[in-house]
Amino acid sequence: MKNPVVIFGAGNLGRIALDIFSSNEVLIYGFLDDNQKLHNTEISEVLVLGDPADDGFLKIIGNKTEAFVALENKTHKEKVVKMLLERRKTMPVNAIHGKAIVSEDAELGHGILIAAGAVINQGSKIGNHTVILSNAVVDTQAEVGEFVEIGNGAIINAEVTIENGAFIGSGAIIVSGIKIGKNARIGAGSVVIEDVKEEATVFGNPAVAVGK
Repeated sequence: MKNPVVIFGAGNLGRIALDIFSSNEVLIYGFLDDNQKLHNTEISEVLVLGDPADDGFLKIIGNKTEAFVALENKTHKEKVVKMLLERRKTMPVNAIHGKAIVSEDAELGHGILIAAGAVINQGSKIGNHTVILSNAVVDTQAEVGEFVEIGNGAIINAEVTIENGAFIGSGAIIVSGIKIGKNARIGAGSVVIEDVKEEATVFGNPAVAVGK
């Protein structure tokens, strides 16, 4: 990557993104965050420049810099991605740690974060703006939609389908062939042995629906 990167979001996910880009010797131009208390502070010597809506910073994106959206709130993340596409005609770049293992036969979208130790196996598909945290595994021919988050150490077995906006908690196991519906939430440490409906929340071993 030739151009430096502006990271949207200076929270925990932004720090992970910083570590990932640093592992690949990519220069970080700075952070943008709507928390004014963070403005003009530094994270590992990288400055939090100001607000994501500031045109003074936005105008450099697409010309002199790339963008990566590291916002933890999915709704806010979707709004920023839409803004970058509409106002700057820019699609966020991928952040893939140098110590992640990604098969050459995997299909990756844009704006994806893959943290250290994650494994993306042959024939899998990862949708735009998805986050895959440390030591998670996406196995052969699994399909992961857009704006999905897969927590630390989660195991997505072969031929699993995860639809857009789903959340998979740390250490969860999704057995082969299972379908996780749109915006569903899988609790940390759960073992999912049956399909999960859209918008449902499940937890446990075996995982069952909660919150109803």
